[in-house]
Amino acid sequence: MGERKGTNKYYPPDYNPNAGGLNKFVGTHALRERARKIHLGIIIIRFEMPYNIWCDGCGNHIGMGVRYNAEKKKVGMYYSTPVYQFRMKCHLCDNHFEIKTDPGNLDYLIVSGARRQENRWDPTENEQIVPEDKATQRRLFDDAMFKLEHGRGDESGARKTTPALEKLKTSNESKWKDDFATNCALRAQFRAKKKDLKAKESNDKALLKKSSLSIALLPENSDDIKMASLLALRPNKSASEKQKDVRHKALRLPSVAIKKLSQKSLGITTSAVPNLVSADYNTSSDDNEDNS
Repeated sequence: MGERKGTNKYYPPDYNPNAGGLNKFVGTHALRERARKIHLGIIIIRFEMPYNIWCDGCGNHIGMGVRYNAEKKKVGMYYSTPVYQFRMKCHLCDNHFEIKTDPGNLDYLIVSGARRQENRWDPTENEQIVPEDKATQRRLFDDAMFKLEHGRGDESGARKTTPALEKLKTSNESKWKDDFATNCALRAQFRAKKKDLKAKESNDKALLKKSSLSIALLPENSDDIKMASLLALRPNKSASEKQKDVRHKALRLPSVAIKKLSQKSLGITTSAVPNLVSADYNTSSDDNEDNS
């Protein structure tokens, strides 16, 4: 870009080299429209989002790496390092957010208009390599015994992690030996999952249309399915009513069929069948005498 701008410049016939350059002669800045606020100490740059954020104006997610035309200005100093602040407009709404550099922590800070999506963790918890702090570095430089102990600790840690690393390496090589087949399997898995999601979405839309509702449906739960099935059925009978039904069922069947019925289906023992029959017979005979 710079090389292209440095060539093919048009010099008017009345150009005077004593003016100090073509930009001064024309009365423009070398940065053109990017320097339209340079009298306020602001320059327009192309800023790339350092991490994921949430816009406070529209609530949308803005991913890391999204680029904006930002107004850059100097707001302070950290020792001999300048601190810069960047102001940019969200591409999804009219909200503006400001981000400034943090040289002390080698990071960026959100001043206003957005909030950071927290994806940070302690690198020591997942066995990442962490650079030593300044105090440890000075002690390693000055104390020979501490340097020796520190080196032995690193060696012992490396020996402990070597088997796990070799296992991961072997597993990775076995899985990705045929990268085409692995890629096909992953794509088939994603395709099946996408098909299931589309089917669930269509079922939810049909249910909402049938019920004339406009709410967000949550995924099905096993407890909800069980409760719905219980509500769809008739109320359960009591234990005495169930036992009475079993007795009447046994009495209606012939004696051969009663012996063949399992205890599980009837809920009574085989030895209790004659007693049930006789008890029910006596009850029916008493009822007939009363009626006569």
